[in-house]
Amino acid sequence: MNVLLDNLDIFVTGFRNTLIMFFASGLIALVLGTIVGTFRVSPVAPMRALGTLYVNIVRNTPLTLIFFFFVFGYPKLGLPRADYIVLAIIALSVYTATYVAEALRSGINTVPLGQAEASRAIGLTFGQSMTLVVLPQAFRAIIPPLMNVFIALLKNTTIAAGFSVLDAGAIRAYLSERGEPQLIVLLWVAAIFVALVALLSWAQRALEQKWRLAR
Repeated sequence: MNVLLDNLDIFVTGFRNTLIMFFASGLIALVLGTIVGTFRVSPVAPMRALGTLYVNIVRNTPLTLIFFFFVFGYPKLGLPRADYIVLAIIALSVYTATYVAEALRSGINTVPLGQAEASRAIGLTFGQSMTLVVLPQAFRAIIPPLMNVFIALLKNTTIAAGFSVLDAGAIRAYLSERGEPQLIVLLWVAAIFVALVALLSWAQRALEQKWRLAR
């Protein structure tokens, strides 16, 4: 307990940055992944091809390489300077969006085809059919896999520690300079991560229960 209390400033800063990256990346990935997932089932061939290309390239690229691109390649593009934590959020968002898209695509496939056809028959466009009929049902179906994606995102934030971001993954390195026992530090970091994952699992169960009752 002394390790935690004596270094509370580092723990608070590290997990604060971790949560900032998690919530920001999660929101962006959810929006981007929904767009890409919609592209994947679009009746327009170029949109399907674009969505497939994005998913296949980004999802099959190691996340560390995506971090390398944004942290070291971005400054060479002549674009406005950005903090490392902002670049980390972009890298995490771009990568996680592919998994959101695939989870959403699987959810869309669970919606009976007749519902989409009926919505088109009454004059709804593809976009209106997706937003009003298909996506609401698809999101209900993908709560468990989508929450698994967000749990993976939470743990993936630790990669940012290797790119000059003081997050939970960097706490051990900082406290080793203070002479703290590294094993105890790692155990505390792991315990906090377990608590955060348990909180996400509780949120998953609550959403499943709420939407099950709403049906």
